[in-house]
Amino acid sequence: MGFRNKTRLKTMNKLDKQYQQLLQDIIDYGVEKKDRTGTGTKSIFGYTIRHKMSDGFPLLTTKKMAWKTMVTELLWFLRGDTNIKYLVDNNCHIWDSDAYKNYCKIYPDVEKTFQYEGSNIEVIKMTQEEFINEIKTDDEFAKKWGELGPIYGKQWRKWGGLQDISDNGDPIYLDQIQNLINDLKTNPDSRRLMVNAWNVGELDQMVLPPCHYGFQVYTRELSVVERMEYYGKHFMKETESKTFDELSQIDYDKLNIPTRAISLMFNMRSCDTFLGLPFNIASYGLLLMMLANEVNMVPDELIGNLGDTHIYLNHIEQAKEQIGREPMELPTVHVRDGIFCSSVNDVILENYNSHPSIKAPLSN
Repeated sequence: MGFRNKTRLKTMNKLDKQYQQLLQDIIDYGVEKKDRTGTGTKSIFGYTIRHKMSDGFPLLTTKKMAWKTMVTELLWFLRGDTNIKYLVDNNCHIWDSDAYKNYCKIYPDVEKTFQYEGSNIEVIKMTQEEFINEIKTDDEFAKKWGELGPIYGKQWRKWGGLQDISDNGDPIYLDQIQNLINDLKTNPDSRRLMVNAWNVGELDQMVLPPCHYGFQVYTRELSVVERMEYYGKHFMKETESKTFDELSQIDYDKLNIPTRAISLMFNMRSCDTFLGLPFNIASYGLLLMMLANEVNMVPDELIGNLGDTHIYLNHIEQAKEQIGREPMELPTVHVRDGIFCSSVNDVILENYNSHPSIKAPLSN
């Protein structure tokens, strides 16, 4: 059996089809429910989406996705950051309203009078636009008002806060991501390859309890044929045609051909299907690729387990528009520097074609 590195073959986009079917199922079978935002939803309970990473990167094509926004948020999580300053500085605004809501709890009215050294001082509450501009331009203001509490980044990288001080004075945290990487390298068949963001003792300190509250990874050994296919895809030139018999397992090992495949399953308690879920799918797909790159494994399957899976009532018409669109071929993504890459530019998106974006209001 020979393999050539020829022009990329088109693969049917099953991901968009699954997503469109989910939208349709919620519209057809969902029950109307009230929610904390006051908007109202159509909701079903319990749904699973599965995607083979070999079919392409899981970025929906039936509407244009804000790629750099999604990557920036994931890098922010992986930094262990919980302040929107990094996001705002990198033109990512999906957490702006959460920080602003926190600010508005202190300044609930348009004007508020404070006593200061025997005088009355009138403070006018900022608009959200003014608030975000202050975050961007005033580091002290950002330090105080940009903080969202112990959300994802804190739980992933600093669970429980400071654990100890090293001999050279560096702080030591319980770092779930680093622990996961260490376990993948030393005990890849473990059934404890998990990261959890649902820290019950700190939920009341978060601006929003985690919607995607945890993930688990799973690895398996690659067959000799799968290793050969990987070699054919990544190492062979167009003019080459070698059979597996001409290369031994030792040859593959010398070329650092992966010996294992890695899959990731993420779990959601609450799923904003029209606006949030497409980001979650792509974000965990990218996280899976980063982990695979870090530990030299092949990204295998991405699985999403969804709890309260809903469409907001003011997203129904937008969902119907997306259902009617024909999926395009999924793009490809390349990751530099493993899981701790420092810039959006270290994550390269190629061959992304999509339908136009579909605007919908964010319920917050």
